[in-house]
Amino acid sequence: MATINIRRDITDPFYRYKMERLQSKIEGKGNGIKTVIVNLNSVAQSLSRPASYVIKYFGFELGAQANAKPTDDRWIINGAHDAPKLQDYLDGFISKYVLCKKCKNPETDVIIKDDKITLDCKACGQRTDVDPRLKLSTFIVRNNPKGGKKDKKDKKARRERNKEKSANGDQDGSPGDSNHSENGDENGDMAPDADSDDELTRRIKAEAKAIEADKEIEDDKWAVDFSEEAVKARARDLPSDLKRALVLEDGDDEEGEGSSPYEQLGSWIISTAEENGGVNKVSDVDIYKKAKELGIETKHKTVAVLAQSVFDEKIAKQIENRALLLKKMITSERHEKAFLGGTERFVGQDHPALLSQVPAILLGYYQNDIVSEETLKSWGAKASKKYVDSSTSKKVRKAAQPFLEWLENAESEDDSEEDDE
Repeated sequence: MATINIRRDITDPFYRYKMERLQSKIEGKGNGIKTVIVNLNSVAQSLSRPASYVIKYFGFELGAQANAKPTDDRWIINGAHDAPKLQDYLDGFISKYVLCKKCKNPETDVIIKDDKITLDCKACGQRTDVDPRLKLSTFIVRNNPKGGKKDKKDKKARRERNKEKSANGDQDGSPGDSNHSENGDENGDMAPDADSDDELTRRIKAEAKAIEADKEIEDDKWAVDFSEEAVKARARDLPSDLKRALVLEDGDDEEGEGSSPYEQLGSWIISTAEENGGVNKVSDVDIYKKAKELGIETKHKTVAVLAQSVFDEKIAKQIENRALLLKKMITSERHEKAFLGGTERFVGQDHPALLSQVPAILLGYYQNDIVSEETLKSWGAKASKKYVDSSTSKKVRKAAQPFLEWLENAESEDDSEEDDE
């Protein structure tokens, strides 16, 4: 099969880094039309990246559902997309997630640590960070295969093989094999076909104390019922970095359903903001129309998405301009709690530099009648692990203390004035 340069801007036929040209075929018709990328595994292997990263990137860029966990190596994107178009998008993936930012060499390894993605260049030795605001970044962080079940199984099998080799006097290859596997695990490049559901569940348990197992949650939490479908929905709809990449795990991917409508809404807002020059350029009317088009304009999880996608670093000054939209969509205490939860993610995890602005942000919510006094007090009284880890939740509430104290004092002053009258 014909190959092309990984960097297509380089025309040198002797350029050493090659990959197959993407091949796709379109299947189905009407609403069921879809595109199958037939050689994605080979292309991804040439880039030293899991194929799931590439297919997800295509899904985000095209605004289409993409199956990141195929059981039959059929990598599918909903809709009709020709191979040249996908090849152009692949150039963007390579630029953002493969090429060294210094020497532009594709010989890089991915290192994932402390929710940061770093490219380690084997050519120049430079280590550069991947922008966490990119849509794919959260998916990569949450699906880091390091320590996954399949990884552990593979490690055990390799250890057994190494013992056998040592017993037979073959000591030359064993250490090298072991080191290679360990490096691969550290860089997050091994086991690209590991079961993402298992990895997501493991991560949720590690970071949020078994959210998956917490099936009998209160009404103000994620589930609307306790069925198996609702449990899957909680894992899928955890408002992750939405971020700035709004990656919600595709709980129905095995059925080819792809991303949730919440992810689609968040991705659309962020994409539109990037195209138009900022979140302020995305109108309230268009956001509401998009939510209605997706059938989620009344859902409480929708406002958690909005809290993480309609603001930027100037959030405190932007609240008033978004008040009409938010008041229209926040219609219950449950909505208010979800909106505050989304704010915790936005400030505490995505933009920790904004922690000092938490009092001003909450004041904006209060003064614009977006969140009620009772909900604010209830939220401030106790940290929660529904939206962020316990440590981050405590940090956000600690930062909120000046506002919460002001709220209590303001109420006391109002009561005193009434008594005086």
